[in-house]
Amino acid sequence: MQKPETAKEIILSLTERFRPEKAEPGYETTFHLDISGERGGQYTVNIQDRKIDVQEGLNGTAKCIVRAKDEVYEDVEWERTNPQMAFMLGKIKVSDIGEMLDFASLFHRCPQFYK
Repeated sequence: MQKPETAKEIILSLTERFRPEKAEPGYETTFHLDISGERGGQYTVNIQDRKIDVQEGLNGTAKCIVRAKDEVYEDVEWERTNPQMAFMLGKIKVSDIGEMLDFASLFHRCPQFYK
């Protein structure tokens, strides 16, 4: 496994880091990730029936929208920045924090997964 560095690579790595056993039966969600900067992009993440699909572009209706600059997103994913502080300072905007917390629990963290 290659260690993802850019926001785009980190988002695409969600398929590798997904832990389907952590998803409750019947859990489904759609996320839009809108990451500005040349290392970012717009992505849709769908989880349904313990399967994940990541696509470029904003498709369908999102239960949660996450907006950030590429460098902020990268720093949060690699635990160089505290996600709560980034959220409180407005560096990351999340439309539904509860949905975000559920979603985040379904993935291995980058530093622990890519050793």
